[in-house]
Formats: sequence, C-alpha cells, structure tokens
Amino acid sequence: MAKQLNAEQKTISQVFMECKKAFLIPEYQRPYSWERDECRTLWDNLYEFAFPNDTISDFDADEDNYFMGTILFFKNRSKEYELIDGQQRIVTFLLMFRAFYQAFGSAQDESIKNIRRKIEQCIWKVDEDGNKENLKVNYEVIADEESAELKKILTTGKPTDKNKSNYAVNYRLFKRWIEDLNAEKPNYLLYFARRILNNCVLLPIETDSQNTALRIFTTLNDRGRPLDDADIFKAQFYKFYLNRGSDEKDKFVERWKDLAELCNKNFHPRKDTPVDDLFRRYMHYLLAKNEVKNDTFPDMRDYYEKDSYKVLQSDETFCELEILAQFWDDVTTRNEERFSPRVLKRLYVLSWAPYNIWTYVVSIYFMGNRDLDEEKFYNFLNKITAMILMYAITNPGVQAVRRPFFVEFQNILRGRPLEFSHFKQDVRILRERLNNANFSNWRAITGSMLAWWTFQNPAQDLPPLGVELQIEHILARKRQELHHVLENPDALEFLGNKSLLEKNINIRAADYRLVDKKIFYFGDGKSKRGTFNLELRELAETHDDFKEKDILARNEEIFDAFINYLRVQDLLI
Repeated sequence: MAKQLNAEQKTISQVFMECKKAFLIPEYQRPYSWERDECRTLWDNLYEFAFPNDTISDFDADEDNYFMGTILFFKNRSKEYELIDGQQRIVTFLLMFRAFYQAFGSAQDESIKNIRRKIEQCIWKVDEDGNKENLKVNYEVIADEESAELKKILTTGKPTDKNKSNYAVNYRLFKRWIEDLNAEKPNYLLYFARRILNNCVLLPIETDSQNTALRIFTTLNDRGRPLDDADIFKAQFYKFYLNRGSDEKDKFVERWKDLAELCNKNFHPRKDTPVDDLFRRYMHYLLAKNEVKNDTFPDMRDYYEKDSYKVLQSDETFCELEILAQFWDDVTTRNEERFSPRVLKRLYVLSWAPYNIWTYVVSIYFMGNRDLDEEKFYNFLNKITAMILMYAITNPGVQAVRRPFFVEFQNILRGRPLEFSHFKQDVRILRERLNNANFSNWRAITGSMLAWWTFQNPAQDLPPLGVELQIEHILARKRQELHHVLENPDALEFLGNKSLLEKNINIRAADYRLVDKKIFYFGDGKSKRGTFNLELRELAETHDDFKEKDILARNEEIFDAFINYLRVQDLLI
C-alpha cells in the first residue's frame, strides 16, 4: 500500500535547506494576504521567544523550541513540493530571511557569515561551488497581479520603487525592524536570526497526492477557508489557455470573472461555492452524456481530476460552462424572450423543490436540447415537478429521489418523454402518506407543495422579482394559542391552513383574524400593495373568518388536486 503521508517536526532552516526542489505555490491558491499587523505579531512573538526576559542569556539553544504550525504539501508530477497549506507563512519567512540576508551583507564576522550562508540556502538552491541558482519558491498564483514583485525582492533584495504590494510593504517593514534592532541592540541581531533558523520549528506534512493533502487540510485547518474545487478547476483552465498564448490567457481571465459573477448572482448552494455549483450541474450533464451506469455519483473533484483534468483542457468545455451559466441567469431573471410565462411558472415552482436534483436534471435537459421546444420543455418540467414532490412525500431522502432520475438520464438528455416506469406509487399509499405527513413550516416540502398549489391557478402571476415569500397561517397561530378555536389543534399545521405570502405583508398580518387581514391582502390602494396570491385575495372576498371546517375542506382540495396532477403525469398505479 502506498504511503499516505510523511510528517516529521523540523527546524525552519531544515525545512528550507533540505528542500531539493522548489516549494510551488500553485495557480489555484489565493493571493498573499499578510499585512502589517500579521507581520508585527509574528516579529514580536519571535522576539519574545528568542530573548526571554529581554535578555540573550536566558535562552537555552538545546531545549527551547517555538512551534510555528504545519505546512502541507505533496510532490507533484514535476517533483515540486506543491503547497496546500502554509503559503502565507512560507512567503513571510522568505521576505524576513531576505531582509536579514541584506542586513548581514557587508559583515566580516565569521559567525555572521555562517548565518548568512545558511539564510542563502533557505532562499536559493546553491550548487556545490556556492553559486546561487533557482529560488526555493516558485509562485504561480494566477489571481495575484503582484507576484513578480516577490521574485524581484527575493532575487535582488530591492523592491520596486513605491510598490505598495503586500510583498514590498512587508519586506520594507522587516528591513526597518532589523535596522532598529541593530541600532538599539547590535549584538542581538545575530542571535535573533540564528534562533529563528535553528529553534523555530514547523511540522511539514507530505502526502501522496493533492486530494489527500486537501482532505487533511480540511480536517486540520481552523484558521482559514479551505480551497474550493473551483480554485483548482480555474487553474487547469488557466494553464490550458496560457499554453495558447498570452492573449488567450488574458481573455480567459476576463471570461472567468464574468462567469464567476453570473454564478454569484444566481446560485446559492448550502455547501458549495456558486462556481462549484455550476461545475456540479455540468458534471451531471457529462455523466449523462457519457452514459455512466453507476448511480453512486462520484466526488466532483475526483471526477474532474481524471486523466490529468482532461475535460478541463478544452475551450469547448469552458464555452459550455458559459452557456449553462447564461441559461440559469435567464431562469433567474425570468427572460421572457427565452421562456413562455407558463414555463417560467414551472421553473419558479421548482425553485421551491426540497432537493436540488432538479437543477441537475434541468441542466442535463438544456445541454442536450438547447433549442428548447416550448411544449416539450413545459411537459418535462411538469413531469419532474410531480416526481420530486411525490417522492418527497412517499420516499423522502436525497438518495431515494436521485435514483429514478438517474434511470432516466438518457431520456432527459435526448428530450424524450420520461417514463419512471419502475417508480410509480400506489394511490392508496400516497393518500395515507399525505394524511400523515408533517407540514411544519421548517420542512422544505411544505413550501414546495404550497408553491405548486398556488400556481395550479392558470391566472396566477409570479411575484415580482426579489420579493421574499413566507408561509402564512391563514388561521393565525396566535388565535389558537389565545382562544383555542380548533377542536383538533393539529389542524393549525395542516397544509389547508397555509399559503405563500409576501414577507412584509406576513409580518403585518400575522396575528389577525381573516376579516382583519383583508386590508393587508388587498393593500390600501396607495403605498401598500396587496398580495400577489390570488387565492388569498379570493378568500378575503368570500370569507370573514377561516374556521376548522375551512382548513379541512381546503386540505382535502389540495390533496385531491395533487393526486390528480400525479395521475395526469402517469405516476400512479
């Protein structure tokens, strides 16, 4: 079995000097972000460690150690040590070492010369004749426009005049602090550098692969956000376009920025980042396209990593990601040039779905049928709405609801009618599950069913863009708490007592009787608009109160309509 990781505590000088290849800070890492406060804290902590009680003599060079944390890396295909965690500290120490190296440049004392040679071997690879070769760090972060300044500082010891990058600012700080210390306590400087190099320790953890390193980082790290999948995918595209020339690379950077903006605007996943969510939707299209037979979906990073990220080494792939992102932007903005009103209503109902499988399924359908025949697309949306809602009641759980859609991947991709022949439900069991279902407000199925019911009325318009809807108790909870108007208190949480209502109206109307809610449902004809919900307006016109018999009657009406909807979609036996 291959080794998974190798970890052994080492001094900072050992970490750098024993590094035969450069530490690679790869394209997907985030830019160097340490500023004055972080550098000042590091400097002060190191000084307090090196000079206990502000004296040279109280330090025990054989026993005293200062643990500076872990660095996590793996040896990539180029045999470089690709850093997953520790980038900020590695860069900061190199800037500090370069400042020490500069300060010790003209000294003739043999002890200082020895320390300078040691620092030299931390910054550069030095050949057997003592000649400096390559730097010990290779910095390739694509989002960092100032990375050339780091190389210039480490190579020459001279930042660009007036450069205000973190590299230049921090390097100047270290130079000034070294000069100040040398002016105040000249005999301290040699000891300070020596004790940092020889007594400050790191725990370098070398793993056998990038994925192993990333997983360990996610487990251990409590200081910052772990790398997103999109960070790594972006780097693969960047390398692909860089190989096609600087113009292509520059165009890609702008295209990626536009893509990320679309994702941030339209995707709001619970776990992934918005860009990750786009890649996940696209992955499901690729799974369908490649006729994957296993219904256990792979980890997304593992999927894209196959064959050295081959699928990401393609302009066609990036173009398709842009097309898919634009499609979802048109969904979110309700592009009426692209979608009919009834299709927009179906998409809106699906946006309330209890599982995000619908976004993957719709992505597959669109990528396989980009012209989007309106009638076929509308029928498709109805079918998947019915299936998702039915399974959320009869077979709740993400894994359960994914299975019938996986079986239909090829029909979805090719725009053929969906069958779900092995997943139809017995109508008697469905009715029983509906009667026994918990429709508390916190359950996603409650909002989903209410959204579906609201738009069963063909005359119902969509709420304005940006309007937040909440679940309204038509018979207010406060009335039941105060007056006990229900013989069966459980009826308060029946679906028949709930509806979707704009948040601002729901706040104002929450505790009133129906007769008192009318002004909120209809608005005042001036500054306060009434509700978009036609059913609530109709109730306000025809009822002065909403009683237990009304809850039960409406509950049955919703259930009967839902069963009939599933029957029309050929999902019942």
